Amino acid sequence: MPLVLILGSHVAGSRVGGTLASLALAQSPMKIDPVHVPTTLLGRHPGWGAPGGGPVSPELFAGMLEGIAANGLFAAVDGVLTDYFASAEQVQIAARAIDAVKTANPRAIILVDPVLGDAPGGLYVGQGVADAMAEHLVPRADYLTPNLWELGYLTQTSPQDLQQIHYAAAALGRPSLISSVERDGEIGGMLVDGSRAWLASHSKSAQPPKGTGDLMATMFLAHLIDGQTAPQAMALALAGVSYTVERAQEWGAEELPIVAAGYEAWRAEPLALTQLS
Repeated sequence: MPLVLILGSHVAGSRVGGTLASLALAQSPMKIDPVHVPTTLLGRHPGWGAPGGGPVSPELFAGMLEGIAANGLFAAVDGVLTDYFASAEQVQIAARAIDAVKTANPRAIILVDPVLGDAPGGLYVGQGVADAMAEHLVPRADYLTPNLWELGYLTQTSPQDLQQIHYAAAALGRPSLISSVERDGEIGGMLVDGSRAWLASHSKSAQPPKGTGDLMATMFLAHLIDGQTAPQAMALALAGVSYTVERAQEWGAEELPIVAAGYEAWRAEPLALTQLS
């Protein structure tokens, strides 16, 4: 029975962050158990307006992890998924938890989704959080899933074409799946592992609901845990994202229909892969 430790936001009324990851993983064909330790407790995505709620204190965040560790669960963790952090202290606590998981189970896959910001607004976490993520989490990742803006921020570049994206992602020193990569009117992801790169894309939606990057990272990790190669895991994850967005538009849903579309999303035909190098 696979188990994933999720370190990220709990947003009760929206399908984003750790809430999305928990729902999606529980519906996966792999039957992955989510263990979600929230970094913030919100009523809705801030994009809708004042979200309600607020950040989890570092003491509470650390205490929850201590309880999980005391129950011996770190040794059972197959993967760790990180997303939004509300403070630099939380990031440092998460780094220590990742080290403890890796000690207990060296095979655990660490996927860091560096939630920092996006175009056109730029950085939407505090500078201290951004600095802490770059210092403590990026080096601990087995895989990174930044969007295109976050890739540029982390590498101090402004990648535009596929070659520039490849060079920038390779500079991170970790296999990376870059989201929000557009090509020929489509959108998708670019997986970069050193000198090798692959692309998978699908039709671009005018205004997809929030959370597509979160869903991509979640499904990517699940397929990796299931034993898929990284390129195939990307093709499957992006197919699931595309299917879910299509259902959202078909049903007029303002949030990603993670539960309603979940079963079929996990079984969507993988997107075609283009090996770029």
